[in-house]
Amino acid sequence: MVDEPTIDVSDPRVLRALAHPLRSALLGLLRSEGPSTASKLGQRLGESSGSTSYHLRQLAGFGLVEGVPGEGTGRERWWRARHRSTRWSTEDVLDQPGGREVVEELVHLNLATQRRLLAAHAEHRERLEEPWRDATSLNDWALHLSPTAARELVEELNGVLERWRTEREEPGAPLVHVLLDLFRLAEHPS
Repeated sequence: MVDEPTIDVSDPRVLRALAHPLRSALLGLLRSEGPSTASKLGQRLGESSGSTSYHLRQLAGFGLVEGVPGEGTGRERWWRARHRSTRWSTEDVLDQPGGREVVEELVHLNLATQRRLLAAHAEHRERLEEPWRDATSLNDWALHLSPTAARELVEELNGVLERWRTEREEPGAPLVHVLLDLFRLAEHPS
């Protein structure tokens, strides 16, 4: 299990490390599937073990992953994520050097990841057992809110998810993904 539930990041250099697609994928796999080696992660992602090893070391340099104590050898080092999730605030980063660019990169990377998750669900939905099909929720809501109220709603919903992770998560149960997005549109796309 990881040491800390969440890391709050305000350093654009750390966010830049996370904005790299392979690093993001490696961290995502370590968080969702648990500790692994560079070789196994490379096979899973279609990358060389040299490439995954390099990027794992980069993530370790920013404190996002670490070697698993007592596991593996010099050639087959085991890695684990140090945190269950990463949290960052645009306003904390935007005015720092390189902040605006890394925010844009992360937004596009996160959207691409969400598209892949939803596409994978759509592809496999009919093969799910009935209880999982019944438990699935793909809802969207449209509310009229001020920026202050929108921020309060996000904090409340994140708090609910954090409480569920702390109090209700079932070790060994299947992994579920919860996508939580709140954004303003100038107009509804047609």
